[in-house]
Amino acid sequence: MSQTPKLWSIDKKLRKELDENRYHHTLGVMFTAASLAMVWDVPLEQAQLAGLLHDCAKCIPNEKKISMCRKHKVPLTAFEVEHPFLIHAKLGAYLAGKKYGIADREVLSAIAWHTTGKSEMTKLEMIIYIADYIEPQRDKAPRLDVIRRLAFEDLEECMYQILKDSMAYLSANPENLDRTTEAAYKYYRKLHESRHPSAAGQPTERMS
Repeated sequence: MSQTPKLWSIDKKLRKELDENRYHHTLGVMFTAASLAMVWDVPLEQAQLAGLLHDCAKCIPNEKKISMCRKHKVPLTAFEVEHPFLIHAKLGAYLAGKKYGIADREVLSAIAWHTTGKSEMTKLEMIIYIADYIEPQRDKAPRLDVIRRLAFEDLEECMYQILKDSMAYLSANPENLDRTTEAAYKYYRKLHESRHPSAAGQPTERMS
């Protein structure tokens, strides 16, 4: 995919911060996010920037992630400190602003929420969350063919289906369930049920 000078400059700097697999994943997310942006009338460069930088803090060691957040006053919950794999999203949003020069709050928010999701996400936030899940190198999640099709048909329904599968996966280890993800699931489940009334009476995943 062709890149603007701004994207090219960020790409050159970012490549040094990621391992090879993470870098290729990042390009996949940027490509997928751009494709979704064209369908859902979201500014292309916003989607490309958020996709390119969504994992910019991913390869930082966990202890360093925590110390950087504390140093730069990036707020952490006790759950995040106990589950530091979550921290790269909000630390990434901070670094996207300070290190890579991104001032667009919508882009920074999409980076910050791409791991847990949240209630009432913007189109751009949903696009980055979904692109991270469905980019071409992903092959382990269930029902990827269904999810990928939905991404281009109905963003909110796609969010619900991804979160439903995530809740099912986490049900075996509920101690790893972030409350923000749980809240996002409840929000998109309610939206799904309002559009599909027959689904409202069906059993749902147990949430502690």
